[in-house]
Amino acid sequence: MATIFTKIILGEIPSYKIAEDEKHYAFLDIAPLTKGHLLVVPKKEVDYIFDMDTNEYADLQMFAHKVALGLKKAMPCTKVANIVLGLEVPHAHIHLIPMDSEKDVNFSNPKLKLTTDEFLEIAEKIRKEI
Repeated sequence: MATIFTKIILGEIPSYKIAEDEKHYAFLDIAPLTKGHLLVVPKKEVDYIFDMDTNEYADLQMFAHKVALGLKKAMPCTKVANIVLGLEVPHAHIHLIPMDSEKDVNFSNPKLKLTTDEFLEIAEKIRKEI
């Protein structure tokens, strides 16, 4: 059974795609903590990020690095948090979250409710900076 992230990668479930290469996919989180909060996933399904082999893990982090640099330019912030967290989807993923304080990355905070137009605008801003 394919994970929800695999279904997003395959286009079976729509997403606000930010970047993609042959091994990775980045897209906006639909329940963001801050504007620009996005996910970076390997296209290969693996449940736990540290089960990835060393090269796959390094490649994922390098892809996330490229995306994070564009994210910081597009969504002015103090730093971009790089967080590996979550048990609900059995597919390794990295959260990249624009932050100005540690409070911005508290996952118990209420999630933003953005319109489709806001998501599209944010996605375009980030894509232009990558």
